[in-house]
Amino acid sequence: MSMTILDMMRIARVIPVIAIDDPAHAVPLAKALVAGGIRVLEVTLRTVHGLAAIRAMSEVEGAIVGVGTLTQPSEFAAARDAGAVFGVSPGLTATLIEAARKSGLPLLPGVMTPSEVLAAREAGFRELKLFPAVPAGGVGLLNAIGGPIPDVTFCPTGGISIDSAPQFLALKNVACVGGSWLTPKDALQAGDWARITELARAAAALG
Repeated sequence: MSMTILDMMRIARVIPVIAIDDPAHAVPLAKALVAGGIRVLEVTLRTVHGLAAIRAMSEVEGAIVGVGTLTQPSEFAAARDAGAVFGVSPGLTATLIEAARKSGLPLLPGVMTPSEVLAAREAGFRELKLFPAVPAGGVGLLNAIGGPIPDVTFCPTGGISIDSAPQFLALKNVACVGGSWLTPKDALQAGDWARITELARAAAALG
């Protein structure tokens, strides 16, 4: 599958940020999210099961699986080989840029300040993740950045909820948001996939 970051941002107005603690949850979770209309899934490397989860979820029909929390150059090729079709990082460095280019994995890099936005744009990135979005300044910061730097599109992530997401999605320079509220730990532990499908439906309806 050959898709750009912007393609994926336009498919899903909400991208779930997923941390897998139990590999057995990967497939039913992906199926529950897709059933609710959420197809673009960011599986983070915050747990040791990240790559295995990507491999398993990539086999779920309709799922477009990417890798999140990319912080080391070696992780790009490993995630690509596991089936990830895009990558997300909390920040951006020269070594991460090089690793992304070598791996061929489209990257959504994290930024937090206007200087970081400009540096990312100079490196060729026009689609960026504002992280951590709410602590960084949220809607007010994105509005302010949109004035002098209007040609960058954001996916704010960090501290966003189903209640605050519409405020972000209403901004001209926001294509989608990332959030962990679609995959609450208690629902995962209980195997309550129906609840996750309902959360996905509510999120998909924001679009």
